[in-house]
Amino acid sequence: MSTTKPHVLIMPYPAQGHVIPIMELAHYLVKEGVKVTFINTEVTHKLVTSNWLNEDGFGDLMQMVSIPDGLEPWEDRSDLCKLTLSMLQTMPSKLEQLIQTINKEESNKITCVIADGCMGWAVGVVKKMGIRNAAFWSASVATLASTLCIQKLIDDGIINENGIPLNGQMIQISETMPPIKPENLVWAGFNDVATVEAIFKLLVDTKDTYRMTERFICNSTTELEPSAFNLYPQLLPIGPLLASNRLAYQAGHFWQEDPSCLAWLDQKPERSVIYIAFGSFTIFNQTQFEELAHGLELSNKPFLWVVRLDLTKESTITAFLDGFMDRVGSRGRIVSWAPQQKVLAHPSITCFISHCGWNSTLEGVTNGLPFLCWPYFADQFYNETYICDIWKIGLGFKKDKNGIVNRGEIKEKVEQLLGDKTFRDMALDIKKKVTSTVQEGGRSHQNLSSFIEWIYEEDIFQGST
Repeated sequence: MSTTKPHVLIMPYPAQGHVIPIMELAHYLVKEGVKVTFINTEVTHKLVTSNWLNEDGFGDLMQMVSIPDGLEPWEDRSDLCKLTLSMLQTMPSKLEQLIQTINKEESNKITCVIADGCMGWAVGVVKKMGIRNAAFWSASVATLASTLCIQKLIDDGIINENGIPLNGQMIQISETMPPIKPENLVWAGFNDVATVEAIFKLLVDTKDTYRMTERFICNSTTELEPSAFNLYPQLLPIGPLLASNRLAYQAGHFWQEDPSCLAWLDQKPERSVIYIAFGSFTIFNQTQFEELAHGLELSNKPFLWVVRLDLTKESTITAFLDGFMDRVGSRGRIVSWAPQQKVLAHPSITCFISHCGWNSTLEGVTNGLPFLCWPYFADQFYNETYICDIWKIGLGFKKDKNGIVNRGEIKEKVEQLLGDKTFRDMALDIKKKVTSTVQEGGRSHQNLSSFIEWIYEEDIFQGST
C-alpha cells in the first residue's frame, strides 16, 4: 500500500474573486494532510505572494508556482478580452509542461487536479494525461446554470453563437429560479462586444467540463440556492468556504490589507457603521464617485469606505477626498483595502453597501448583515436578485436619467434599510441556516469531507508504491 500523500494541483482563474475561495479550499486540503501545488499566472503569483501572511500556516505541504498567461509583463491585465484570448492560446501547453516536470519525481506525482470552472480547458488537458480531476465553481450556482444552458439560449434565439444578446426578454432557467435579463448574463455584462465574445469563448465549454470532470464542487450551499442545485444534482455544495476557522486570516489578496480600521471600528457603537466596498474590478467616474461621497455625508451615519487606488481613473479624487474627510471628520474612515471578513464580523457594522460579488455576498450573509446592492458586471446582477428578491435581505439603488445613483437616492435607501427591522431579522435567519451547513453534520461539511476522502482513495495514486 502506498504511503505517499496525495498531491493536488489547484488552478484558479486569475482574478481576486476566484483566487480567494479556491485558496480556502487549499487550506482545508492541507489541514487534512494533502500536498497542494497552487498555480497562478505570473502576474497574479507576484500579487498574492507579496501579500502573503505569516498566519497562512501552509507549511511544507503547500507550494506556490506560476505559469505565463502569454501577455508581456507591461500589458494591462484589466483588458479582459486580450487576457482571455492570450490565456486560451498559451496556458494549456504550459500547464501540461508543468505537470510533466513535476511528475518526473516519482514520489511527488500529481494525483489530482482541481481547476476553476472558468478554466474548463484544464480539465481536458489533465484528462488526456490520465490524471483525476475536479472542477471548482467560485460564484453562485445560478450563474453556473446559465452557462450550462448556453446551447438552449442560442437555440431559443436569446443570444447568438458568440454570446451576444439578441433581445431583451427576461430569461428564467427554471420556474423556481430567479429571472435575469440577457444583458446581465455572466459573460454579457461588459462594455464592448470583443470582451463579451472572449469571455463567452472561455465559458462555452463549461457544459463539457460538467460532463467530463469527475467531481464538480461549488462554493455555495443548498440553503441559499435550492432551486439551482435541484436542477443540477451532480453539483456538490461545499460552501461557503470562508476563513472564519482561522479567525479570518485570509490568503490570496492582491492588495495589502489595512488592519488599522479595526481599532477605529472598536470605538464605534454596536450596529452603527455602514461598510462600503466594491471589490477588485468596479470603476466609477468622477460624478458617480462624488455622488456616493455626498450620499454618505448626507446619511449622517458613521462609515468605513474601501477606496482602491484605481476605483476611479480621475486625477482630482485626492483633492476631493481631502475636503470631504475634513467635513465628515471622525465619523468616516477610508482605507485602500480592508480585512473584509474581520470588518463584516465586527459588532459595529450595521449594513453592507456592496458590488454583490459572490465572495462579498457570502461574507455578508454569514455575518447576518442586510445589503444595499450596487452591482457592476458579470454575476453581480444575479446576486443582487438573490439578495433583494429571493432572500429579501437588501435593497437595490435606482439610477437617475443620466445613469447616476445620486446622493438623495443613497440617503433614502440607507434610511429605508436601517429603518426596517425586517431586513436584519431575515439576514440573521439566513445566517443561522448557512452557518449550520458548514458545521459538522451539515450538508456542505459532509460533502467536503467526502471530497477529501475521494482525493485519498488509493487508486488515485497512479502506480505509486
